[in-house]
Amino acid sequence: MNVKRRQFLQIFPSAVGSGFILSQFESAMPAENPVQSASPAKAVDKGEPGGIQMEKVAGIGGLFFRSHDPKALGKWYQQHLGIDLTPTSEGGTVWQQEAGPTSFSPFPETTKYFGDPNKAWMVSFRVHDLDKMVAQLRSAGIEVKGPESYVNIGHFARLHDPEGNPIELWQPA
Repeated sequence: MNVKRRQFLQIFPSAVGSGFILSQFESAMPAENPVQSASPAKAVDKGEPGGIQMEKVAGIGGLFFRSHDPKALGKWYQQHLGIDLTPTSEGGTVWQQEAGPTSFSPFPETTKYFGDPNKAWMVSFRVHDLDKMVAQLRSAGIEVKGPESYVNIGHFARLHDPEGNPIELWQPA
């Protein structure tokens, strides 16, 4: 397993509230944030005297990024990944993602994990059937690397959108 994947796997458990990945790879790093059973929006901060409740975000409300051709790129995401764009008229519906783990991990500026060093972000989408998604993309002429499998973590595949933005597809174990 390469070093970048190992670093990701060490960071990932704290993002999804599970220690299964760290134990799998015999990491000696203790979890910095203990698993909390409170709702995602409210959690007790045990580090403060009196157990003061800290307000937390409930999830990602949107993903916004620059594009050379926003209309064409939006259409690509709709056509190939099934993501409905933000409506531009009243009565339209926004994309509804399914509840599930979301990894939120800042990476070093020098990471090679995203591919092109000029790309500042990468999105990872959860999928139900990675093999089916990969076949669908490949049949549309889209280059996809992988899939790769990791015990107790899941299956991953990598691709780029038409503007070269990195995308990771993840089917959880």
